Amino acid sequence: MKTKTYAGIPEERAKLEQAKIVLIPVPYDGTSTWQKGADKGPEAFLNASENMELYDIETDTEVYKQGVYLADAVTENSSPEAMVDAVHEVTKKYIKKNKFVTIFGGEHSISIGTIRAFNEMFPSLTVLQLDAHADLRKSYEGSKCNHACAVYEASQTTNLIQVGIRSMDIIEKTVMDEEKTYFAHDMAVDDNWMDSAIDQMTDNVFITIDLDAFDPSILPSTGTPEPGGLLWYETLEFLKQVFEEKNVVGFDIVELCPNPKEKSSDFLAAKLYYKMLSYKFQDEEAEDDYDNSFDSSYVNKSNNSKFNDDDDY
Repeated sequence: MKTKTYAGIPEERAKLEQAKIVLIPVPYDGTSTWQKGADKGPEAFLNASENMELYDIETDTEVYKQGVYLADAVTENSSPEAMVDAVHEVTKKYIKKNKFVTIFGGEHSISIGTIRAFNEMFPSLTVLQLDAHADLRKSYEGSKCNHACAVYEASQTTNLIQVGIRSMDIIEKTVMDEEKTYFAHDMAVDDNWMDSAIDQMTDNVFITIDLDAFDPSILPSTGTPEPGGLLWYETLEFLKQVFEEKNVVGFDIVELCPNPKEKSSDFLAAKLYYKMLSYKFQDEEAEDDYDNSFDSSYVNKSNNSKFNDDDDY
């Protein structure tokens, strides 16, 4: 992957020392089981970002001025387990540097490492998953680090909220918390699903977005598209509300499977990433110091911090 600044921003806005935001590309596609190509997702996303206007109309901001450092891509691919360990290590390193850490995949298995890192750094973590698929298998095709297992560990160690689900294996029902799962067919007729989902979140929220959460009419270039997905403005409405009401500590976006003949999916991914940054920093001046709220006295190395239902939130 070419080393360049995110979205072509000026070098002075892209240095690690000054940047509040870190972007880690993970071009990995080792366990996908249908269409291959998610390893090309980060480069397609970065190329689209270079052709995007950097003024956000809705928030009246230019969030790139907060500083975005484009980290070296995580290219470990010797095994799914080695990739997860590498992503975990790099993600944790930048959290400790007091940065707002974001990750762009790659397939959804990369999120096992990102979620593990954030769960070790932030107490009582909610993982908000936007996805067409439940991804709750304990293991698949001989590995616990398969894309079909992307949030199994999170279901055991964090407060997992699943939104947009419309495809799953029956065995995943034995793991799924249906009270915290928002199925697409129910969301289509429920005007209150956004408030309900947010009410079930703790203060600290990590967001993982599989781009197949979107309806294929607006984002066809993903490895496993499913009909009946989210549309653009309802997704932004929900995300904006989450950023306003909760402390979003980081996010990842995965499963862009670029098609050379269809660039709108790449551009949607680029706009989504920038929108989420805009929501996070819309009330901060560029010269303000950033504090990612990481408490160095809290390090959950055991990764067994299952959300306590008795917590007051």
